[in-house]
Amino acid sequence: QTESTVRNYGPVFEEQPRNTLFPEGSSEEQILLTCQARASPPATYRWKLNGTEIKIETNSRYRLNGGNLVISNPVKLKDAGFYQCVASNSVGTVVSREAYVRFGFLQEFSTEERDPVRGTEGWGVMFTCSPPPHFPGIEYRWFVNDFPNFISTDRRRFISQATGNLYIAKTEASDLGNYSCFATGHIDSFKKSVFSTSSQLSLVREDSRPYAPTIKAKFPSDTFALAGQLVSLECFAFGNPVPQIRWRKLDGGQSSRWITTEPLLEFKEVSFEDEGTYECEAENIQGKDTYRGRIIIQAQPEWLKVISDKEADIGADLHWSCAAAGKPRPTIRWLRNGRPLTSQNRIEVNGGDLRIFKLTMDDSGMYQCVGENKHGSTYASAELYVQAFAPDFRLNPVRRLIPAARGGEIIIHCQPKAAPKANIIWTKGTDRYSFLLCGTLIIRNISKSDEGKYTCFAENFMGKANSTGTLSVRDATKITLAPSSADINVGENITLKCHASHDPTMDLTFTWCLDDLLIDISKSEGHYKRAKNIGDLMVLNAQLKHAGRYTCTAQTVVDSASESATLVVRGPPGPPGGLVVTDIKDTTVQLSWSRGFDNHSPIAKYVIQVRTPIFSHWKQARTNPANIEGNSETAQVGNLIPWMDYEFRVLASNILGVGEPSMPSAKIRTKEAAPTVAPSGLNGGGGAPGELIINWTPMQREYQNGDGFGYNLTFRKEGTQVWKTATVLGAESLHYVYRNESIAPYTPFEVKIKAFNKKGEGPESLVSIVHSAEEEPRVAPSNITVNSVMATEMDITWNSVEDHDMNGVLLGYEIRYWKHGDKEEAADRVRTAGLVSSAHVTDLHPNTKYHVAVRAYNRAGTGPASNPTSFTTTKPPPRRPPDNISWKFSSSSVSIKWDPVVAKADESAVTGYKVTSTSSG
Repeated sequence: QTESTVRNYGPVFEEQPRNTLFPEGSSEEQILLTCQARASPPATYRWKLNGTEIKIETNSRYRLNGGNLVISNPVKLKDAGFYQCVASNSVGTVVSREAYVRFGFLQEFSTEERDPVRGTEGWGVMFTCSPPPHFPGIEYRWFVNDFPNFISTDRRRFISQATGNLYIAKTEASDLGNYSCFATGHIDSFKKSVFSTSSQLSLVREDSRPYAPTIKAKFPSDTFALAGQLVSLECFAFGNPVPQIRWRKLDGGQSSRWITTEPLLEFKEVSFEDEGTYECEAENIQGKDTYRGRIIIQAQPEWLKVISDKEADIGADLHWSCAAAGKPRPTIRWLRNGRPLTSQNRIEVNGGDLRIFKLTMDDSGMYQCVGENKHGSTYASAELYVQAFAPDFRLNPVRRLIPAARGGEIIIHCQPKAAPKANIIWTKGTDRYSFLLCGTLIIRNISKSDEGKYTCFAENFMGKANSTGTLSVRDATKITLAPSSADINVGENITLKCHASHDPTMDLTFTWCLDDLLIDISKSEGHYKRAKNIGDLMVLNAQLKHAGRYTCTAQTVVDSASESATLVVRGPPGPPGGLVVTDIKDTTVQLSWSRGFDNHSPIAKYVIQVRTPIFSHWKQARTNPANIEGNSETAQVGNLIPWMDYEFRVLASNILGVGEPSMPSAKIRTKEAAPTVAPSGLNGGGGAPGELIINWTPMQREYQNGDGFGYNLTFRKEGTQVWKTATVLGAESLHYVYRNESIAPYTPFEVKIKAFNKKGEGPESLVSIVHSAEEEPRVAPSNITVNSVMATEMDITWNSVEDHDMNGVLLGYEIRYWKHGDKEEAADRVRTAGLVSSAHVTDLHPNTKYHVAVRAYNRAGTGPASNPTSFTTTKPPPRRPPDNISWKFSSSSVSIKWDPVVAKADESAVTGYKVTSTSSG
């Protein structure tokens, strides 16, 4: 037999029957149960119903379609039950998992009249559904008076999907009517609905009074569920006011898988973590009621360990094991070719363990272990192939030519394919070497006399075979120039020498290892280069990682020789370790660390770096001592900010450079201290009359120095002696408003500010002058003069308002002008800026009477208006140009004549003409 031989194999299921629910009254005329197995030769199929084989005859209701079973015109009494497919071929037999066929149905409600339901308004009532026989579960709804006036459930009304009953927690007059229970069954696409006769609700009217909750719809005290199933617990109570429902788990926290909608607690896929006791609590202002019950989780069998196909030699022992999880714990039984397998003779069955001793050819076949509990079963299948054949060297003969080195060692394998394992004998001439099972021949300290033909003879009870190889002894390989140990700096180059002698009939190759790891030149990023034809290794731009023990190996197909040398690479120090921060004060801390590797060059000094959340980049810290010697392992860091988070790291350096930094220290916070600087940006002004507004720039985090931060203000009216004080809490605060109706407008105040925290006050700022709120100017400009410049323009002048009448800082003046007959509110406005006391106004209407008033304005607004001054713009100039223009030239002059223009009534009189000329050429 060869590996290329394709042997038969037993059935392996690709499709197995599934549980089927067939609706009674369905228009479908058949049930299809699938079964398909891969097998060589192809499998034949049989089916069992409740353990009894189904006879499939011509004209029966059963027929096979491939491996599938088709049941025509299904009948509940004959066809309901558990079905199992049996697949067989010449190798063996396997049985499928069991699948049930069940028939779903929903009968009609009883037509008997239902008793009326009587209640008291404000109290709860329950309507009983009493559903008709059905399988499987059904969905319940209720309607009132007319179909389909369905009741929508809310906090006051609840329909139990466990019983179908309708609950109303607190009745109202609007609930009067005739109630019918509506049930719907769903089986795949088949759907059927039925409804009951009605129950009439009548209510007795009385004054509604509150009463405590009473739980009426309760979930079972023990709810058994399978892992992965949907679980729904119901809880609903009567009460006035309508009770609120709360859920809690008494032996563990709430799960993220809970879905709670007051009367319902749902688990989409319940798990073992959800097992426990649950409490439903109904509460209103009158009291509460509680109910408890358990969820108990169980599970179908699920494989933890299964068997797999096995080839075994005749006479060998077999051990297979299966393990299954589930609750209750599954039992395991074994099948061989579809039949139960129990302990007997050479067979030992112990739960999930199967042992067969001294296998025979009859033990070949299909084996199954079945894990089962009351919730179901699971099947695992595998084929056992017991083989027996004579030794065969065709796939793995002894090597024909076996070169070996003089003085060395050779291993010659003899591994024929055989079942059972063959006994091995080696011969060389008349010499014989006997072996049991393991046929490996080892020859040590080889000499020329060991040359010759070696034959391996293999035999078992099925037959015998042999295979021969020739041993050829060659010269040993030797290193003639070994690499020398060296000492270099980072970045330098070096060549490690390696030459060797060898048998000239064979090829010689060189390999290099660094600390016993093979060097891959192609992945060295240019740091390694090999010399041509010899074993030399060049190390280029050496780094610290290139230091270590280098081993050169010269190798032929028969032997090898190796020599090693150590390369030391000097470089900047490695990172210091064990960085610890101690003795933490407000502006200083003590650091200690342990030395890192000096990388063969003494450490000259250390540098300490620091960073904070505010300044995230590392910067050099100020230390004591300022220069930290290379033999130090401690230093003080100063000039730190109080009440600030810090991280530190240490870097070592030597003459070859600065090394990698240490890992950052644990984050620490310096102690608190009083502020050391005063707030800046002190100014203010503005606001409402009688207010002094003081502004400043909030102190940044690095200047706060501690918790409980705030600002202390002192201020006084300029020229007075007594200072007033104010405290403003919070580092982000940026203004303070002092209100006093007696403060005159734009009164100057002297203001100072200082910061404080829990540790004390900081320095006080310099005095700033801040004015109280401005008010509108109190007087109007005087001596208003208006001059018409052109028919559409005018100039206005006035006398400025005195500073003491401004109530603030003069920003400019506002000129308002309006046509005679218009209201002043509709006036056009022009504003000037600063101390200017005149204005030029354009875009006026010619020959129109205007009124003009002027006001001063500051930041608080405009002051009173001057008395209006009236003036009239001039008429526009004549619109008609002169006519009949003529001219006469003389030697040095030109004489021009035209007809005079006479102004119309709405035009101003002509006072002259303007002559212009152009020249060309």
